[in-house]
Amino acid sequence: MAKTGTTTQGLRAAIERSGYYPALVAEAVEAAVGGEAISSYLVHQETTFDANEVRRHVTVLVLTGKRFIVSHTDEQAADSDSPTPYATTSTESVKLDRISSVVVSRVVSNPESYTPGTLPREVVLTIGWGAVSRIDLEPAACGDPNCEADHGYTGSTTADDLSLRVSEAGDGPDTVRQTLAFAQAISEATAATR
Repeated sequence: MAKTGTTTQGLRAAIERSGYYPALVAEAVEAAVGGEAISSYLVHQETTFDANEVRRHVTVLVLTGKRFIVSHTDEQAADSDSPTPYATTSTESVKLDRISSVVVSRVVSNPESYTPGTLPREVVLTIGWGAVSRIDLEPAACGDPNCEADHGYTGSTTADDLSLRVSEAGDGPDTVRQTLAFAQAISEATAATR
């Protein structure tokens, strides 16, 4: 389930509709947003299966005129440290000029007959601002198949601060549309800060 919009009241309503600890999630997000006007938001709740447990997670993305705010809330089962179930909520606030990449990956069926405007069956939104990077290394080689020299390593770093995946089959077509709308809003906002 994902919801998008541009107002504080709409954000609160979307959080409440998610049904996932709405008072806790709303308080954390509203404290992070403060008095800033909201340009766009996305509320995405997902359910995962972990061994014999069902776990829920909600991600709230908020775009203001100056910042990108990310909130994650996870529930945890009782464990040796806590005799009762508990939830963890975190928020991160990133200045728009710190966002270094916005990647939108679209998966479409039958690409040979794709028509512009057709909804992808899956969207992955990845936003990077330098807090987390992934490094992929592999041995370097030269063009000589008989060469036995050590050429060191080659690789790449990828900004991987946030990755959100939605699919038409799992989340519904509205969620895919809303994710694309938020992706466009944050792409436009980061372009405007350059």
